[in-house]
Amino acid sequence: MNSYFPDVNVWLAVTAGNHQHHVSALLWLDSIKDGNVGFCRITQLSFLRLLTHPAIMKDQVLSPSLAWRLFDQTLEDDRIVFFEEPEATQLLQEFRVLTSAPRFSRAQWPDAYLTAFARVAGLTLVTFDRGLKALAGHGVQLLS
Repeated sequence: MNSYFPDVNVWLAVTAGNHQHHVSALLWLDSIKDGNVGFCRITQLSFLRLLTHPAIMKDQVLSPSLAWRLFDQTLEDDRIVFFEEPEATQLLQEFRVLTSAPRFSRAQWPDAYLTAFARVAGLTLVTFDRGLKALAGHGVQLLS
């Protein structure tokens, strides 16, 4: 069984009907028949923050309580889980390696963490972001 680890933009696209990638995100999620799709603490926090951010959500901005409700409803899907942090020493080591690479940019801190998390936990990272794909290299599913 495969386990998929979407970045926050994929989660936002799945749940926000006005997102430019809403249809492709839903098609991807609907294609998962045998496997888990999950959040971690960072993607959960980012998801909640973006849902309540007026500049991001515009006329679909949610209150914190409605954002929590949407998060809880999302977890009602049997395929969707919450991934606990993998072994901390391995995660930190992989995170340091990624952030020490010559091509690392200061804007990539969250992407490096998600990449390290996915690698250590054995998850397939899912994204629309070509920059994240370039940073992560292997083990990434790029949606369009």
